Amino acid sequence: ELCILNNCSPSQLEGLCSFLQLSVCPEPFLGHFCRWLLALTHDLSYTSAAILAEQLFLRRVLSLTQPPSRHLMAALASFCSKYSQPFCHVVVAAVLQEPGEGVEQTRLVCELVEECLEPHCVQLVLSQVLEMPLSEKLLPVVQAVLGRQEVLPPELLDLLVLTLCRQASAFATSLDYAKLVTAMLTMYQSQVS
Repeated sequence: ELCILNNCSPSQLEGLCSFLQLSVCPEPFLGHFCRWLLALTHDLSYTSAAILAEQLFLRRVLSLTQPPSRHLMAALASFCSKYSQPFCHVVVAAVLQEPGEGVEQTRLVCELVEECLEPHCVQLVLSQVLEMPLSEKLLPVVQAVLGRQEVLPPELLDLLVLTLCRQASAFATSLDYAKLVTAMLTMYQSQVS
C-alpha cells in the first residue's frame, strides 16, 4: 500500500500524512512505518522524503525534553539509512536554527552524526553549522563531525578553521571550544598552519 507514496504530489502527501496522523502516531508504529519505507521497491523522491521527515520527526524532535526513546532512535536510524540528506535539510537544519539551548536536540544530532549519517551528510551538517553564528550549542555538533574522522573537502576545512579563528575571543573561557581546537590541530595538523 505504501507504493502510493511515490505517486502523490507534495500536497497530496501532506494531506495523506495528516489523515494518517503520522506526526502523532505512537513511536513503536513509527519504527514499523520506517522499516516499511525501506522495503519499497522504488526509493521515494527527495521531495517526498523531505515531507515525510517533517511529518514523522520534526515535531517529535523539537519537543524533546529527555533523551529519545529507543523506538524513536530506531525509527530515526532506519529513516536516515536511506533518506539522510532530506532528513538533514529538514530536521537537522530546524534543530540547529532553533533558538535556546535545545540540549536534548543537540545530543540527538550528535548521536545521528556519530552513528547514522552517511559521510556526505556529515559534511552537510557541518556546512549547515558554519552558515550560522557559532554558539556553545553548536560546538558539540562540530566535535561530533570531527569525531567521525572523515576527510573534509579543503574548502569546508578552510571555512571551519576560519570560523574557529574568528570566534576565538568569544569562546576564551569555553572548555568545549578548547577541546574542538585541540581536536582540529590533532586531526588536521598537516592542513592547519
